[in-house]
Amino acid sequence: QVQLVESGGGLVQAGGSLRLSCAASGRTFSSYAMGWFRQAPGKEREFAAVISPSGRGTYYADSIKGRFAISRENAKNTVYLQMNSLKPEDTAVYYCAAGPRATSRQADFASWGQGTQVTVSS
Repeated sequence: QVQLVESGGGLVQAGGSLRLSCAASGRTFSSYAMGWFRQAPGKEREFAAVISPSGRGTYYADSIKGRFAISRENAKNTVYLQMNSLKPEDTAVYYCAAGPRATSRQADFASWGQGTQVTVSS
């Protein structure tokens, strides 16, 4: 398994931007698909975005498509989530996760970070 630490969360006004980072330990980062999931208050955790091990494949939830962008730097063992045009409904704890394949299913991801809070004010 790989150890994951998220950062970059915070409080932002609606329409603003944030970039989340997720730093991974270990020498096999480039072999993992990386996903971002989020959990809003009172709701279940849901899929947001995923990127393939090479970075050539990405997939997004409809709710964030066109506003958020996932990317990775394998040389730095880091995956990012650039969030633009933020809305109050984007308020959630954001988690990164590592798994063997780029899917939207939480069960396919074995390693998880502790999460970072994103709060969007109206």
